[in-house]
Amino acid sequence: MIKHHPSDTLLTQYCSASLSASLSLAVSIHVDMCPVCQEKVTKLEADNAAEVFNDALPSEAKDDTSGYFEQESSSLFDLITSDTSIDEVYEVEPIAVEINQQNYQLPRALTRISHSKFTQVGKLARSRVTLDDGPLRTSLLHIAAGGEIPEHTHTGFEITLLLNGEFSDEEGSYVPGDFIWQDGSHLHTPVTKEGCLCFTVVSSALHFNKGLSKLLNPIGNLIY
Repeated sequence: MIKHHPSDTLLTQYCSASLSASLSLAVSIHVDMCPVCQEKVTKLEADNAAEVFNDALPSEAKDDTSGYFEQESSSLFDLITSDTSIDEVYEVEPIAVEINQQNYQLPRALTRISHSKFTQVGKLARSRVTLDDGPLRTSLLHIAAGGEIPEHTHTGFEITLLLNGEFSDEEGSYVPGDFIWQDGSHLHTPVTKEGCLCFTVVSSALHFNKGLSKLLNPIGNLIY
């Protein structure tokens, strides 16, 4: 069961289209995987629609919306049916990636967004998602079975959305669909027994805390 979700504030911003592309994509993928947040988004979108259409009504019609809509329904129907243009409709073809001889099907939201080839260092493999989103870096991150990311904290924020597999850290265990937001107040060491594929968004470099991994800190801003 999914235990970690975007905050209500983040969902509200998502429904009002006020998030950056990377954050909106992360929330969209989670919502597709999470029935709880699907219900929240449906309600938020309905509330937004009611507010917009209520604001669009003439002031004299707000006290008698039923009569106003009866009067306007015919002209609205005529307007819709008179439009002879055809919207382009495409079928979403499932896209899979192969990493270390394992196949993973990507979320629907990623089917029309390109990403780079996976580059691998040890048990970690990363593919950069092609989004021009200022300082935010968006990636697909694969950790092979038995792998871990050394203990670190964050100089900005990091979103980790588990797409497939499992991993755990000092806070507990995670399942596909879990949406984990961390910042400089968090310190963790993600580790996986069976392997996992994650969608990540980071706003700045990770800061490693122990052993040889600390050597990465001087170039952290170049590799985040």
